[in-house]
Amino acid sequence: MRIAQIAPLHEAVPPKLYGGTERVVSYLTEALVDLGHDVTLFASGDSQTGARLEPVWPRSLRLDPGTGDTLAPHLLLLERVRRVADTFDVLHFHLSYLPFPTFSLLDVPFVTTLHGRLDLLELQAMFDMFPQAPVVSISDSQRIPLPNANWLDTVYHGLPENLLTPQTQTQPAYLAFLGRICAEKRVDLAIEIADRVGLPLKIAAKVDRADEAYFRNVIQPLLSRPNVEFIGEINDAQKAGFLSGARALLFPIDWSEPFGLVMIEAMACGTPVIAFNRGSVPEVIAHGATGYIVDDVPAAVDAVARLDALSRTEIRAAFLRRFTSMTMAQHYMTIYSALAQTARPPALHQVATG
Repeated sequence: MRIAQIAPLHEAVPPKLYGGTERVVSYLTEALVDLGHDVTLFASGDSQTGARLEPVWPRSLRLDPGTGDTLAPHLLLLERVRRVADTFDVLHFHLSYLPFPTFSLLDVPFVTTLHGRLDLLELQAMFDMFPQAPVVSISDSQRIPLPNANWLDTVYHGLPENLLTPQTQTQPAYLAFLGRICAEKRVDLAIEIADRVGLPLKIAAKVDRADEAYFRNVIQPLLSRPNVEFIGEINDAQKAGFLSGARALLFPIDWSEPFGLVMIEAMACGTPVIAFNRGSVPEVIAHGATGYIVDDVPAAVDAVARLDALSRTEIRAAFLRRFTSMTMAQHYMTIYSALAQTARPPALHQVATG
């Protein structure tokens, strides 16, 4: 099948450091190539892929401080795809609602995976305007604010099977926080949990420009505690050692996380996850098997005391059963095939067939 993957331009595919959507696009693209499909990736020019790369912007916008308007490159991206759309069997967008106005008018099948939060009032008007635009959710929980959207399916994220594996180490001795520092991720609660149980906490996290004030005013004063180590951003090569060395990953979110890639990154390393019961967490974590789902800090503290009851071997096995990139790609192939079969025939074909 001829498949176009259309990624955001904010990060390279895959990102050099932190980055969720573009990382998942990379894993999906490479798995589709491994399955033998003809895949073209529309992305920034500093991307790396086994597919055919169509570079739309010289490098990722995050690494290009000279780009003041990030919308313009994305509109160029849409136009580049539109001009060659009929050379593909299916177009797979990862750009939220941006493709809806243009690609709803074309005959080429398209689908959009929605990677972000949907509980914003202005989104309802957009989906009301384009009720037939086909979309995929990354968790069932993500759908709740937009129940009437044209949901085709839910496809959970996946990682390459051997990208992150358990590392042979001494007994795990610290708690870990991985991801991004912002108010809804609640690294402050991770610090409190570690403080209460008397374990070190290692924080490997990115600070976005938009969150610098929050980091400076709320989090930075907490980093002086003797049990806290702030590492900063880490790359994929560093993640396996970081997560394998942790007794658990703390995921004390304070919002409806659509998926939470770090949870399955931890599972890939056999590391339990202690997560607050928000958003997708109950769909990803099996309570009492791959981690503990809790409602507050005291419950998280109790969960730390029960970590030895979990099997790190079984956690890795659960990852292999549910969250590999090949599983994700096969799920998407089912969607692509259904779209291709129900696609409107081109105008000339309609004339020829009467």
